[in-house]
Amino acid sequence: MAETKIFAGPRVRRVRNGLGLTQTAMAEALSISPSYLNLIERNQRPLTVQLLLKLASVYKFDLDDLQGESGGITSQLREVFADPLLADEIPSPQELVEVAEAAPNAAIGVVKLYRAYSEQAKRLSDLSELLAREGHQTTLSAARLPIDEVRQVFESRPGHFHVIDTAAEAFHATLGAGDDLTSALRSWLQKNHGIVVRSLPVHAMPNLRRRYDRHSMRLFLSERLSGHDQLRELAMEVSLLALTSEIAQELEGLALSGEEARRIARFELARYAAHALMMPYAPYLAAAQRARYDIDVLRARFNVSFEQAANRLVTLAKPGSHALPFFMMETDSAGNRFRKAGAQGFPQAKFGGLCPRLNIHAAFAQPGQVLVESVQMPDRETYVTISRTLEGPQAGFGERVRRTALMLVVEMAHAKEIVYGDAAGASGLAIAIGPSCRLCERQGCLSRAEAPLTRPLGLDEMVTGLSVFDFQ
Repeated sequence: MAETKIFAGPRVRRVRNGLGLTQTAMAEALSISPSYLNLIERNQRPLTVQLLLKLASVYKFDLDDLQGESGGITSQLREVFADPLLADEIPSPQELVEVAEAAPNAAIGVVKLYRAYSEQAKRLSDLSELLAREGHQTTLSAARLPIDEVRQVFESRPGHFHVIDTAAEAFHATLGAGDDLTSALRSWLQKNHGIVVRSLPVHAMPNLRRRYDRHSMRLFLSERLSGHDQLRELAMEVSLLALTSEIAQELEGLALSGEEARRIARFELARYAAHALMMPYAPYLAAAQRARYDIDVLRARFNVSFEQAANRLVTLAKPGSHALPFFMMETDSAGNRFRKAGAQGFPQAKFGGLCPRLNIHAAFAQPGQVLVESVQMPDRETYVTISRTLEGPQAGFGERVRRTALMLVVEMAHAKEIVYGDAAGASGLAIAIGPSCRLCERQGCLSRAEAPLTRPLGLDEMVTGLSVFDFQ
């Protein structure tokens, strides 16, 4: 039977150096010549099974030590080269493995440098936010992915797109949909564009929500989607056809730098147009005011999901209207933020949304329940927060459900105008929160996860505070 051959020269060298041996001493112990060991360490000769067993027998170490940490280092290098700053320098997976195996110490050094760079970038971002809260304008330039550019643009501007909203409301009026918008949109697609809408089972479209086949003129929707989400996908397709010029006009106003960013933004604007088509501006605003912005009442009235109804509330506050200025954030259980939006732009300077005491994080422990609280920032500004979990597409057996949480926030001054204000004011106590742990100077916070950027740690051998990050 053919002998198994393993090339692991750099790892053998690492083991030898760790034992403090010369090549001559190790070669003598293994009953091979120093020149042969030199060839092994340069990966010009293989390590046979017999030689591996000899290494283990002579030096009494686990053969797994030869593997070392190259796999872990490789994954860390992959993270480094995934940074937008190195977008044009991405090596092949095999090249990363070779670097990790041939020069593990140098690879670890690269990883450490990248982590230091990332930490400094994070500190600069925190300092920029801190200065912004004090009224100073700052500009940080860095390499960004197109999706990051789009998110920043959408989050820093009002959430209302007047041209799209006006056109969507007028188009909805021409449909004569009544209470069955889905049928009206299907009929419009078939009558005006010859497009037939079909639902496909999971096995036929396992990884897609929606697919348009131009050859057969059919729009396929995944059965994984709820009826509400299928309606949104249908409305997006109609919006891209019926509101093309309006979407293009709003897109031009965003002043994005690249074609990929424009493509992503166009998709987001189509999603906005779909909501505007499903929930026309004037009827939805009137219904929201009558229901005191009760999201469950609105979702039933317009036959939409909780997420869709809540998202639409954020987009109502156009200049001159009497709609309330909600802002919104969506996150997952690991704290990754997917969306931030607000009527006047997300007010990060006042309400960062990263405080672990917010009920958006507690919502995961009570899926499907609406949690309402009043919260107070360090500057004594008070808000009402409304949080609830959202379920993603239908998962099959053995699949984990995608669950996120959405939080709507409005200033306490508007509490009497919303049904949730009654519950928020019932306790009479506001939860003390901050913009984020790194920018919060509340002392004795049991939930603090990081030391504040603006204060030195108060390490004292005689006194220990409630938090490991207590500061002076």
